Amino acid sequence: MKSFPVLALSAAISFSALSTTAHAGTSADAVLKHYGDIAQATFEDSLKTANDLKISIEALLDKPSEATLTAAKNAWLASRVPYQQTEAYRFGNAIVDEWEGKVNAWPLDEGLIDYVDSSYGSESDENPYYAANVIANPMLNIGGVKVDATNITPELLGGKLQEIDEVESNVATGYHAIEFLLWGQDLNGTNKGAGERKATDYSLTDCTNGNCDRRRDYLQAATQLLITDLEEMTANWQPNGAARQELAAKGEKGGLSTMLTGMGSLSYGELAGERIKLGLIVHDPEEEHDCFSDNTHNSHFYDALSIKNVYTGEYKRVDGTVLKGPSLSALVASKDQAVNKQLMSQLNATQGYMQVMVDEAAKGNTFDVLIGSGNTKGNAIVQDVVDSLTSQTKGIEAAINALELDKVELEGSDSLDNPSSIEAG
Repeated sequence: MKSFPVLALSAAISFSALSTTAHAGTSADAVLKHYGDIAQATFEDSLKTANDLKISIEALLDKPSEATLTAAKNAWLASRVPYQQTEAYRFGNAIVDEWEGKVNAWPLDEGLIDYVDSSYGSESDENPYYAANVIANPMLNIGGVKVDATNITPELLGGKLQEIDEVESNVATGYHAIEFLLWGQDLNGTNKGAGERKATDYSLTDCTNGNCDRRRDYLQAATQLLITDLEEMTANWQPNGAARQELAAKGEKGGLSTMLTGMGSLSYGELAGERIKLGLIVHDPEEEHDCFSDNTHNSHFYDALSIKNVYTGEYKRVDGTVLKGPSLSALVASKDQAVNKQLMSQLNATQGYMQVMVDEAAKGNTFDVLIGSGNTKGNAIVQDVVDSLTSQTKGIEAAINALELDKVELEGSDSLDNPSSIEAG
């Protein structure tokens, strides 16, 4: 890898026309079509599991109990598996990247949504809505700005509250808002344990923590909005959908650059940097991606798998079938077999290190535990993941060179490029 500046890696490489045929007869056009087919399948699976989540949440609200709450939590966890495998489509595809914040924005200031523990605090210099508690307050008046939250609807959440006052941590929608509503705050710090919300927070007859009717409304509205947003992106990846048209307009070399941009930016700046190394530097569980449920190990695992899916042209659907087709791997092999072999080895190594993290979580050593200050063994496990992701990004850069693509920019991260600028915890 040449260098990774804080904002982007610019690989300005002279371009010579790609051959229209490649390894084993694979064409660039076929690879790009199959890339779109995998995107279509992963978003379809994300939509299906979101609808399954809605059914489980309806069952919870119909009969609040620890059993129905657990079932809703399990449905949320299942919904993360396909969605995280869409993440490698973000950075190269503007239509996905501009939309993603609706469904997967994090971290969030949960006091905007519902009650929080006193340790959370009541105000923030950066966010006037830090503890607004929409569920408890039908009318909000913050700094003279009035928001009517009498009726909690998808339109209120997505149209008025999401990133209100242009504060990114005012996350009112998406997976993580729903996660908070199902688990509640995780008050365990870097010790074992996730959030412990009670099912009676949704009971109309035995309500705990007040405003159960409005909490029910918020959970239903957030879930419906998630489905609506996923319907939009699923439609975009259908044949002749907007995402497919945007990709096709880039031409073959532009499309291949899009694929590698998504792979490399997720691998380095986003996953290795912002989602993993930052938390390791500051030892702060607030930097955990799925911080209420302690599901971060799985989110990271499937993020990494999404990178591999794009390269190998394979995706295992939620029904167990495997979608296979013309791959970027074959195209790279047609140019330089050694580069392809090396990158495949690096991708497999990353999944191996991710699996170690998943196995630790099964013992109760979830991501927030592993990054804890003084947890030498846990820190080393997480650092192995960062190192492997960084190594595979070098392999992705080599693939960019092998395909002789013109100017590919990969996201960087202060956590990796300028760690001294970050105050350690």
